[in-house]
Amino acid sequence: MQCKITRNAAKVLRLELDKPENADLKLRVLITHSHGDHAHYGLDLTKPTENDEIVSTDKDIDVLLAKGEELLDGVKIDYLYFPQEGFVITNPSKGNHGDH
Repeated sequence: MQCKITRNAAKVLRLELDKPENADLKLRVLITHSHGDHAHYGLDLTKPTENDEIVSTDKDIDVLLAKGEELLDGVKIDYLYFPQEGFVITNPSKGNHGDH
């Protein structure tokens, strides 16, 4: 499985992951809702379980993805400042370029 984190997203995530209270936690990308051929995604900080695959990224942030969940393979985590500040999670490899 693969996951891409942009530079903007990595900066914001690193601030949260480096907090002492999050020392034992990893970033999880999860599906909040799916329909048809695409999904809507969310983020959480949790501990890995036996149902997770730990995916290493080029930003030195490990990401938890549920094993066997096809719509999670290839997700991209970005952080935008405009038009609205916040995380945007898409899966371009599955044709999902943003919420509708």
